[in-house]
Amino acid sequence: MGRQPAIRTCPSDSLIPPLDSSPTIETQLAKLQAQFDLLMIQVRQAQQLASLGTAAATMVHEVNNWLTPILSYAKAALEANDVELHRKALTVTIRNVEILVAMSERVLEISAARPPKRELVSVRAMAQDATASLCRDLSKDGIRFSIDVEESITVWADALQLKQVFFNLFLNAREAMASVHSGRLAVSAKREGLRVLIAVRNTGAAIPPDRLPHVFDPLHSSKAAERGGCNRCAGLGLALCRDLTEENGGTISVTSESNTGTTFTLALPATERNAQ
Repeated sequence: MGRQPAIRTCPSDSLIPPLDSSPTIETQLAKLQAQFDLLMIQVRQAQQLASLGTAAATMVHEVNNWLTPILSYAKAALEANDVELHRKALTVTIRNVEILVAMSERVLEISAARPPKRELVSVRAMAQDATASLCRDLSKDGIRFSIDVEESITVWADALQLKQVFFNLFLNAREAMASVHSGRLAVSAKREGLRVLIAVRNTGAAIPPDRLPHVFDPLHSSKAAERGGCNRCAGLGLALCRDLTEENGGTISVTSESNTGTTFTLALPATERNAQ
């Protein structure tokens, strides 16, 4: 018998993948990071929308308050041949619609998802904007609101994110005082070294001591998890406050006592150099 041909033990070159066809660990990590970043953006927007959902009933009530005069004047103007009444109806319509448009713009801004833009931001202006974004005068709920912050006090932060923090803190404060239809909500700020300390105080019911260490945990709430017989997703607002504050180079803490109420304290960098 003739000599058998040697058997090749190495696979064909055509079956060997190119060295660079398999993703490297660095490439895989980069893809995972991109997916994580996208997920965080989606979670962030869900948190923002959850806060707006809490405020939705109040917002709808306020919208109805501004629409009712428009409807009443329009009906009266159609039934009467009165030029002055027609003028009054149009004046009320224009004024109230402008207010409603401004309310809509504030709501859309609060729910917006966009890349952060750090700059020097007026603490007083952001607190005022956040109050307006509640779409309801706090005095209607028996709450006295005050801002004791000098115009010159600024922090290095993203303006929208700071407004979102204030919005959630104000929303929680209003809920804490709603049951008694009275109370006080106060914002103060002072420069301390390289940082600005911002205090948001409310005289609502105190947070129970056993819940206090967990108020910034996602899905944890100092309030009952059920209201009006319906389960609700609670705790997202304060978790968002913590995340946004830390992303802006700051910290947030809370104290709560039965005789003084609850105080949230933000410590944010006063300048870009301090943030770095």
